[in-house]
Amino acid sequence: MKKSVWLYLFMSMALLVSACSGGATSGGGGDRNIEKVSDITGTVRVAVAGWAMENGVDTLTGRKTLGFNPYVQDTFKKMYPNIELKVTQIPWENAMAKQKAMLLSKDVDLIYTGGAYANQFYQQGLIQDIDDLIANDKSFDPGIYLEGAFKNSFSVRSLDGTKQFGIPIILGKRMVVYDKQMFEEWGVEPLSANPTPEEILEKAKKMTGKNPKTGKQNYGLWFSGNSLNQSTFVALSYAYNVNGVEGSLNDLKSLKWNLNTPEMTKVLDWFKEAAPLAPKAFINGQGAENFGMEENNIAIAIDSSGGAAFNEFRSSGSADLIDRFVPVLNMGPNGEGWVAVDPIVMAKEVKDEKAAWEVMKFLTSYETQKYFYENSLATPTLKKADFVDEKDIYTAKAMELADIARKNLLDEANPFYNTRMVPVINGFISQAANGNPTDIGKTLSDLQNDAEKWSAEQ
Repeated sequence: MKKSVWLYLFMSMALLVSACSGGATSGGGGDRNIEKVSDITGTVRVAVAGWAMENGVDTLTGRKTLGFNPYVQDTFKKMYPNIELKVTQIPWENAMAKQKAMLLSKDVDLIYTGGAYANQFYQQGLIQDIDDLIANDKSFDPGIYLEGAFKNSFSVRSLDGTKQFGIPIILGKRMVVYDKQMFEEWGVEPLSANPTPEEILEKAKKMTGKNPKTGKQNYGLWFSGNSLNQSTFVALSYAYNVNGVEGSLNDLKSLKWNLNTPEMTKVLDWFKEAAPLAPKAFINGQGAENFGMEENNIAIAIDSSGGAAFNEFRSSGSADLIDRFVPVLNMGPNGEGWVAVDPIVMAKEVKDEKAAWEVMKFLTSYETQKYFYENSLATPTLKKADFVDEKDIYTAKAMELADIARKNLLDEANPFYNTRMVPVINGFISQAANGNPTDIGKTLSDLQNDAEKWSAEQ
């Protein structure tokens, strides 16, 4: 399902090659010899989505990349010589269906998947809680993970927040990034470190039109107008303190909906003003192909990864674009926005729980997250990730955002939001971009009625 949290992460890594919190690997740092951890025996079956299994070459930099299979031989096989890993690699295109089939047929023990998939598998009773495993293993330290990613994500915790079923391994990058050079050309003050929606709109309006220095058409703003989880809406919901729904996602029938409110009106008003400031292609999720590059024509990008600028640095060694494209926090009162979290989860019908737990710790460890960062620029979920390039200001900002993440009942974990609200929001954005915005009052009234009817039918 493309609505899953993994989608943005792997889109942001698209220019790259598709690419132990326990025992001796707990929260360490730096290169060192890998030593045996245990003689435990067993066979563990792992299904992963989208990993590069064999060695390759980064097409941008020419650097050799280490595949997951050689990495396992260099590390895990030395630590656990008597555990046999059987790894199945699945393309993202059919990951959900394939992984679910494997869970139902009891052919897998551990899964790396998108957060939305993991949440659905958990709701379907196909993966298990790991609270007892954590509590009984003094070598495992949950404190090494970013607070927001480990405790405040529906990708790893139950919808009522009481049970842990996953360990976060990779984060998406979603932050506000602005073009400092364009701000200077227009004579506009730089964005603050934690910009409000109003500040972004005000400054974006000043930079929409013919650039006074270059004479080229500039656009003040970009965000995805057809986002499959509408993460910009999530950030705005934090900013305007939207209390769109109350209750528990474990009890959909009893949800209380508050969609026709002044706070929701502010969100749609913002979209109404923002849509004309973006290139027309934004309504299809396009138009920002040159953002982060020399020929950029957009002043501010919301939910950006900064990938293009950092990839240029990795390729040429020049930091000019990193200095030019500056990341700041998202639009929530403390900088909150939507944070993509991809976890490792354990099957309910695990074949060898003890061995699988050791593998689960290894896959989410410092060493493995270092491996993924160095070979595919995956964003770590660790509080201490000293392997991140000091020039990689975008990964650092994404980790800062993950640490302050908090739960939101209006995001992709909510099936009504995911399937019914997002199309309405995206439709409103499209109409506003075309100069014919639908009536906000009617839109929210209809949405409220639809939500109430939907809950009654659950």
